[in-house]
Amino acid sequence: MEYKAIKTSPRDNVAIAVQPIPKGKTVTVPDSGEVVANQEIPLGHKIALVPIAKGADIIRYGEVICTAAEDIKLGDWIHVHNTTEVKS
Repeated sequence: MEYKAIKTSPRDNVAIAVQPIPKGKTVTVPDSGEVVANQEIPLGHKIALVPIAKGADIIRYGEVICTAAEDIKLGDWIHVHNTTEVKS
């Protein structure tokens, strides 16, 4: 089975899972290539397309949606456990 995720903007450093992705499976992201999921990625959740350092911006829809609360590896599941809210 082929697993897919989508990127909503060329600026994004994450992609969105269009189906549940099991740990260890290769995910195809149009215009970004392939990445291996380090954890199970639930439907609609984010996967890192690049390594993201602690404190760096997480970009979806071409906009900063939060920051990394810890170092995030290529292929990691991105959710509330490893992000912090952006303060306005």
